[in-house]
Amino acid sequence: MTKANELREMSNEQIQAVWKDAAESLFKLRLQAQTEKLASPTEVRRSRRTIARCQTILAERGKVAASSEAAAGGSEAV
Repeated sequence: MTKANELREMSNEQIQAVWKDAAESLFKLRLQAQTEKLASPTEVRRSRRTIARCQTILAERGKVAASSEAAAGGSEAV
């Protein structure tokens, strides 16, 4: 399980790799759930939460980058 603190220490590329792995895992788990061969139903929840953590951290970083660009760009445009 990937904690938010661990994700924040990673680069964007590493976070996207974790996100991709979790999405693939979630797809496989959903297939297993449909065929009623899912060993642990909590794995679906863990994958969904990992994906959500990745998206949240990447969105936070995007907002920080956008606000810093706007602040730098706003002073030059005047």
